[in-house]
Amino acid sequence: MPSLRRIVPLGALLLSACGDLGYYVHLAHGEYALLAAREPIAEVVADPHVDAQLKARLEQAERARAFASDHLDLPRNGSYTEYADLHRPYAMWNVYAAPEFSLAPLTHCFPIAGCVAYRGYYELARAQAEARRLQAAGYETDLSGVPAYSTLGWFDDPILNTMLRWDDDTLAATLFHELAHQKLYLPGDTAFNESFATFVQEQGLREWRAARGLPPGDDAAQRREDQFTALVLDARSRLAALYAQRLPPEEMRQRKAAEIETLRANYRALRDRQWAGVPAAAIAGYDAWMNAPINNAKLLPFGLYHQWVPAFAALFGDCHGDWPRFFAAVKKLSRLDPKARDARLAAFAPAAPPGS
Repeated sequence: MPSLRRIVPLGALLLSACGDLGYYVHLAHGEYALLAAREPIAEVVADPHVDAQLKARLEQAERARAFASDHLDLPRNGSYTEYADLHRPYAMWNVYAAPEFSLAPLTHCFPIAGCVAYRGYYELARAQAEARRLQAAGYETDLSGVPAYSTLGWFDDPILNTMLRWDDDTLAATLFHELAHQKLYLPGDTAFNESFATFVQEQGLREWRAARGLPPGDDAAQRREDQFTALVLDARSRLAALYAQRLPPEEMRQRKAAEIETLRANYRALRDRQWAGVPAAAIAGYDAWMNAPINNAKLLPFGLYHQWVPAFAALFGDCHGDWPRFFAAVKKLSRLDPKARDARLAAFAPAAPPGS
């Protein structure tokens, strides 16, 4: 499954004051329950009844957490020093919605996080009910599980059992990504926030592996993810061009279905040619995504995380790999108005094709 669907920054409790009262109460209860489940990792590791594999994974995560503050200049606080077992497969479920003939998301705006293209729920049944409500209103919807999220520093976010489905590198990268959001978050500019956190995640992981004498990570896996995302974004561009034509509804539906089948055919060609020989387990998530129903809402999350990564990499180089200097430069960028900020980023490096 594409990584951008794994992690969603969401200040779940204090950021939701603009929602209806029932939704707000649901978020408050869910966040309280999550925080109440926290245990200091040191106590979990010291408990003789805790599984040895869990202890080893938490100890490794704590080493990565210390590295984040000691070497990457990321916040030194209580986040990710505790563990919480939620006894469910996901921390939250997000509902995305879009009209039948548009890729413009139904957005939800919050005081601190700004506007986002989804609504999060701690309970699957509530998310499913919201999806049904939106479908009845004429929207296409997609419901996706979220293993991790960030409260952007409002609370000490714990490592969750839902995050342990990842390998050690992905878990460490997640901590770097979420701590980067705590370091700096610009309400309403998803491309800036996610590109910044993604660069910190990727560069931080490179340095974390190097510090332990390990070779670089699996570039082939990243290339596959980039290739998959590029296919989806290409299909999304074709659909956007189709929707702009304002054809009769039945003709629009037929041509939309044809574009989705073209996406599937392009994926099969990529998988069977360029990915020939890749273990089936390594591409099973991509197969599952492509074989499931595809609609406008399902396409929404793609392209959010990498747009300005090359620019932040160039800025990091200009700062000679000095993290405090880099963060100061990024903070200065964040104070510019949106057009000036994008122009400044483009001066460092052209925007990557979203999702590349």
